Amino acid sequence: MKPASNDASARQHAGEPSPVRHRNGNRHDRLRRPDFTEVERQIAGLADRPIQDLRVAWRQLHRTGPPLGLSRDLMIRALAHQLQEQSYGGVGRALRRRLQSLAGASEKAAMAVDPGLVLKAGTILVRQWRGHTHTVLVHTDGFEHEGQLYRSLTAIAERITEAHWSGPRFFGLTRPVSALASGKARR
Repeated sequence: MKPASNDASARQHAGEPSPVRHRNGNRHDRLRRPDFTEVERQIAGLADRPIQDLRVAWRQLHRTGPPLGLSRDLMIRALAHQLQEQSYGGVGRALRRRLQSLAGASEKAAMAVDPGLVLKAGTILVRQWRGHTHTVLVHTDGFEHEGQLYRSLTAIAERITEAHWSGPRFFGLTRPVSALASGKARR
């Protein structure tokens, strides 16, 4: 991949048009589309490159060859994503940490992972069921109910009700369908 360059002479030597118009006003010396950024031009150019060039670009970017069986289309998409990330910035540290923790929890099967549901450790969930009050304490590695650690809220809900229940729904952590429908209607 050619690094983005703001130097007009470097762009000319790289075979790209110069943004500076020459005295003669030749239409070939102007940029093709003035609304395209340099990154957008590089991304658009990926589709025209042969697979060998794409593999070389992959090696330069990742310091290893592309995975076996990776289609040309996916290679172009991945390279385009990397170009955008280099130019516009990547994922923030907070989101990267959250994604790593979700991936780690999923790999360890330490707890059921629902990316839409984020409960902080120390949160107490309370639910009344058939005259009894049930409390659940959220831990970083699961949920505690009656002194026993569970990996998911669903396991606790099933123990309490002796029937299959969605744990988040049982503890009131989801919105009813009617609330979701009215929320979409307001948009």
